[in-house]
Amino acid sequence: YRLSKYMKNKSDKTAVIVGKVTDDVRMLECPKLSVCALKFTETARKRILAAGGECLTFDQLALRAPKGSNTVLLRGPKSREAQSHFGHNTSVLNPHTHDGVKPFVRSKGRKFERARGRRRNCGFKV
Repeated sequence: YRLSKYMKNKSDKTAVIVGKVTDDVRMLECPKLSVCALKFTETARKRILAAGGECLTFDQLALRAPKGSNTVLLRGPKSREAQSHFGHNTSVLNPHTHDGVKPFVRSKGRKFERARGRRRNCGFKV
């Protein structure tokens, strides 16, 4: 599904994925796609080929487009624990950039970072 979404209006280009392409049963019809990936599931490969598309490996892509012309590099979602500490992708001038950001705390117990500034009844709460 994500592959077809990002490849709309790019039928002449090749989608390049450093990973495995899997089938999505929620997608009723598969568009014609040219896809290069490390691996394909059997059903994903069948659906792409049945729609008139092609499944390439990276060595086939290197022969076809050695400089990577007419390719679209796709990646998965950014999901790792460190992202939760970084803040939102807003401007630096925005005062709410770091609201609700996970703090770097040694532990989550009673004695750790629970003093003034974290409780309303101890002067203020940030």
